Order: sequence, then structure tokens, then C-alpha cells
Amino acid sequence: NELSTGTTIMAIAFPGGAVLCADSRVSTGSYVANRASDKIAQLHDHIWCCRSGSAADTQALTDYVRHYLAQLAVETGRVPEVKVAAHLMRRLCYENKDNLMAGVIVGGWDPVSGGSVYNIPLGGACIPMPFAIGGSGSTFIYGLVDSEYKEAMSKEEALLLCKKAVSHAMARDGSSGGIIRTVVATEEGNARDHVLGNNLPYGPAGW
Repeated sequence: NELSTGTTIMAIAFPGGAVLCADSRVSTGSYVANRASDKIAQLHDHIWCCRSGSAADTQALTDYVRHYLAQLAVETGRVPEVKVAAHLMRRLCYENKDNLMAGVIVGGWDPVSGGSVYNIPLGGACIPMPFAIGGSGSTFIYGLVDSEYKEAMSKEEALLLCKKAVSHAMARDGSSGGIIRTVVATEEGNARDHVLGNNLPYGPAGW
């Protein structure tokens, strides 16, 4: 079996940027191959993506998009937009949809749109959304996020909801687990953080 990030990923846009969040379990079949993987990849200065599906496929996609965005920034002399990164990812996913198993969430900040999030599920659609959830654990938390999400959340509220939702998914989904990694992308920069398994907002440590 190929390595799968069989996963819970999530992102929320807020007026000044975006919060991205993911678990860290990588599995091959029922075997946990890596319990501390990093599923949040940087595409450009303030643009990030969460990866789900085949680990090899999503790593290759992020490498391609990172290269294209760096090239674009040099040629135009401008900061690439999150929308451009999302559509590059969408094009690669769609044109190779028969060979790839990749679901991606692209999010971040740019001077034109501020904070934004794009969901690119299997098959290569590209959907701008105020929040996005993906991976095998997402089915367990749609109701929770629909209930607790509200428009124009602050950075702190968005980060809190991401951690809460992903920890609930990790408790219910056998393919999600490990630690929670987070990235907050704003004009000022990027803040990376993590929550260890014994400090999760919901789960065995808090039961």
C-alpha cells in the first residue's frame, strides 16, 4: 500500500489572513508509518497548503506549485495571490486526475484579497470558501464546524475552532492522529505552532 496522509485538514479565512490546521498521522493500510508528519506546506511567503491523500502525490504537487510561484514572483516583481496558487494547484490536479490521489486546501494572505481559502478536492475542482475541511476525518466534524463557524471570526477564534474540530476528528477517525500542527498566515508573517497529543482540546487526555 502506498503511504497515505489519511488525514484531517482544515483552514479558516479571517479578515487579516488565514489559519491552517492538520493532524500528523501518515498510514499505509492499517499501519501508522509516521506519527509526526508535517502536512502543512509553504508555497510562497504568505501562502500555504494542507495536504491529504497520497503523500507522494501531494508532495510532488506542492513542489511544482512552489517552483511556479517563485518563478512568477521574479517575472512580475509582485507578490503572488493566493488565488493564483490555488488555480495552479487545481490545474495540476485536474489535468492529472486519473493518476493522482490528492485533496488540497490552499490558504493564506495577499495584498489584493487579504485572507482567503480555496478547497481543491479529488478531481481538481477549485472552490473559494470561508472555511474548508478535508481528509478522512472531515466527515466527523462537518456538523460541529457548521454550528460553530461564524463570519468575520478573529484570528484567535479561528485558531481555537480549528484546534477543537481537528481534535474531535482525531478522536473518531482511525486514520487521523498524532499532534495538531497549525499555521497562521498574515501580512506580518507566519506563526507556526503545534499541540501535543496530551494537550488536545478533546480526546483521550481530556475524557
